[in-house]
Amino acid sequence: MVTILQIIVVAFAVFAISRAFLRFKDRKIAAMSFGLWSALWIAAIVVILLPGTSFFFANLLGIQRGADFVVYISIIALFYLVFRLYVKIDNVEKEVTKLVREIAISKGKKK
Repeated sequence: MVTILQIIVVAFAVFAISRAFLRFKDRKIAAMSFGLWSALWIAAIVVILLPGTSFFFANLLGIQRGADFVVYISIIALFYLVFRLYVKIDNVEKEVTKLVREIAISKGKKK
């Protein structure tokens, strides 16, 4: 029997996939990013509708409960996303510093 929570999560996952598709269509994200986000949300749909799948993968890795497996995977994914954001922010800071230096040098030459 499908619960209200399952319906809400599946609806949200479908919405998230649609948002990712629109970003891909507008060329704001790459095909690989779209594929990864879609795979993540499809996996969430599968685990929500078929909870036994999390137990199957948990047992493959020697984890006792399926919920623990989902939590471990979620934490790993969050750490990876935080790392990617850190790298992007660091690159943006370097680019801004470079631009500010170039602007300062060009203004200094005009005087």
